[in-house]
This record gives sequence, structure tokens and C-alpha cells, in this order.
Amino acid sequence: MADVLRVALAGLGTVGGGVIRLLDANRELIARRAGRPIEVVAVSARDRGKDRGVDIGRFAWIDDTTALAHAEADVVVELIGGSDGPALTLARATLGAGKGFVTANKAMLAHHGLELAQVAEQAGVPLKFEAAVAGGIPVIKGLREGAAANAIARVYGILNGTCNFILSTMEEEGRDFAEVLAEAQAKGFAESDPSFDIDGVDAAHKLSILASLAFGTRPAFDAVAISGIRHVIAADIAEAAALGYRIRLVGIAEEGPHGLFQRVHPHLVPMSHPLAHVSGSTNAVVAEGNFVGRLLFQGAGAGDGPTASAVVADLIDIARGEFGPPYAMPAAALADVKPADSGQRRGRAYLRFTVADRVGVLAEIAAAMRDAGVSIESLIQRGIMADGSVLVAIVTHEGPESAVAAALERLRGSQSLSGEPMWMHILG
Repeated sequence: MADVLRVALAGLGTVGGGVIRLLDANRELIARRAGRPIEVVAVSARDRGKDRGVDIGRFAWIDDTTALAHAEADVVVELIGGSDGPALTLARATLGAGKGFVTANKAMLAHHGLELAQVAEQAGVPLKFEAAVAGGIPVIKGLREGAAANAIARVYGILNGTCNFILSTMEEEGRDFAEVLAEAQAKGFAESDPSFDIDGVDAAHKLSILASLAFGTRPAFDAVAISGIRHVIAADIAEAAALGYRIRLVGIAEEGPHGLFQRVHPHLVPMSHPLAHVSGSTNAVVAEGNFVGRLLFQGAGAGDGPTASAVVADLIDIARGEFGPPYAMPAAALADVKPADSGQRRGRAYLRFTVADRVGVLAEIAAAMRDAGVSIESLIQRGIMADGSVLVAIVTHEGPESAVAAALERLRGSQSLSGEPMWMHILG
């Protein structure tokens, strides 16, 4: 058997500990599949004395995380997170030193992936990141390798387990957002500051990586239109169910004649679509290829076991000598595609207004829709709520998104409306 693949591990949190446990538990199996043993030889974290449930005394301890790039190792695994700071410094130093680099850091890849891919290719070393998107689901490998012969029409899915847990719990139990978020935080499904998750930023990081792989374009996180689930209320969930839909936070990327479209936004998903039945903290990604058809990747999107599984799968590839360009084609071949204007897209929409209970309000809303060229499929008014306001929900016929935006602009500042309207797209 070939020489040991020596691994330096940065970050000993939930996933870092999971990587060590997985390598210990499946040591012989992994060595047989990789063709050589894989062993952690050095580690670094903020607190050396913390009890992590694994024996780290057998590894060399390096206080300065960024110094792992110069440890006696062949590959560095980065699990500390953050788009910049020590993670980025370590990535640049490792690749610059001619060593392989494995990361679960979607934020760093979304912002600096192109640069790191260029450095890795120049050095002839692997840069791998299966764990950065959808935890243990092999969606990166699926797009980069399994669907490599296909032109991808679009890629979309549920990319954040926290949001999906909140929405599916609201759906099952009829509770409002704030109450379910608090429960998710208590159970450890959501951070104490959940903004990156509930405001869609985490999903947007992942979407920008998927879009690059699917369409052969440069990662373009800044071009992703982002809207989270913070303003979804129980009444929206109930209304969607009555109409035959479930609400999910969906990231979607599609390349067309007007450029690359990327958006993370709450959608009404038809009950007939597989994404409508993805519940809890599960992730799911759909890719549509011109020869392979629709591919669905579904499974645990986070957690120590699934994410560690993806990290070690990358290490096995490296041990075998199996790696190519990080984004499926040389970085120089990645296209610099302009962002598509969402206003040119056509589709159906769900619009929810909270309005004053007085004569003329519905006429005002209908007039704004008419004047902007929005065709209304259905308009539903619910009873008076505890604060005296009334909920009005509209489903539109298919039409340009620019028309819906124009209608909402006409209603901006209306004294009849309480708060901002809620606009959700209907997944076609």
C-alpha cells in the first residue's frame, strides 16, 4: 500500500471532531478505498484544553492556525469558517506551498473561489469543497463529474436546513415564525444570531458555487438577489396550503439569453413537486440536464456526520490522485456572464397585503395591479385579525416580474397598507 496521506486539520468544532471520529471508525475501509491510509497528523483550534470527545493528544498541536500550511502534512482541511481572516490566509498559504486544500467554507468560496482555483491550478494541487454545499449530499461531485457531459438548463433547491426546519414546523404546527425560530435556536438548529440563515445569505453562498459548476461561469455571489423568510407568517403558510402549495426557501440559478439569473427567495412550491415534500433540516438540489433529465439530490444538509463524510470523501479522492479543476473546467475558461434582469422573467406570484378594514382598500389594490398590467387569478380576503387589520392574498396569472414590481411601487406609501407587502414567487 502507498504512503500515508498526512492531513492537517484546522478547526475542532462539531465537524472537525466528526472528521476525526469518522477516520477512526472506518480506518481500514477508507484505506482500502483510497489505496493508502489517511491520517490526521496535526491540528489547530482556539482552545487546546476543550473536551471534544476525541483524543487529540496523538496529534501535533499548532497554536497559529495559519501555520498549518507549513506543517508536515500533504493536505490541509479548513473547518474554521469565515469568508476572510484566518481561513482565507490559510487557504492562500496552503495552496501557495503546493499542498492540497479541502474546505467546507462556502462563504470563502463564494467570495474568493475564483482566486483560490487559479492558485490551485497554477500549483497543480487539489482544491476540493464537497462539504461546502448541502452537507453530506454529493451534489458537487454530481455536477462536476456525473453530469459533466450535460448542458444544465437550471439548478435550484432547498439549500438551508435552518430555514427549512422553521418553515416545515410552521406548516405542521400552525405557529408563527418568531416562536419557531426560538425553538430552533434552543435545539441548536439555528445560531444565536440567525441572520445569515433566515435572511438567505447562507443559501446564496451555496447557490453561487452551484451556479459556477452548473454553467461554467465565474462565481458571482454579488449578483445573487437575496430575500429570506423573516417576514413569512403563519397565515401565508395556511394560505399556500389552501391553494395547493408549500412555502420553501428556494435558491435558483438559470442561464439564458439575457445573462445568468441567480436568486434566493421564498417560493410557493406545488404539492406535486419533490421539493414540497422536503421537511425538517433536510436539503435538496435539483439539476436539469439536456440529456440526463432531472436529477434530484436529497439528504442531510448539515451536522457532524454528513459534513465529515463529505470532507473525508474529498480526502479519499486526493489519496487516489483523482482531482481536476475545482470548478469542473480550468479557471481561465470560466465565463464572465452578466447578471440577468429579473424584471424580464415571467411567472406567477403570490402577494400578501395586511390592510386597514375600510371601504375602498381592495379597489385601490386592484387598480394598482390593473394599471401595472398584472392579471389577477384569485383574490382572497380573510377575516379581521387581533390588531384590527385584514389579510388580503392575491395570486397572479403568469406575467413579467417587472409588472408586479411596478404594481407594488404604485402602492408604496399607501395609508391603506400596514407594513410591507409580501411577494413570493410560485415555482414553475
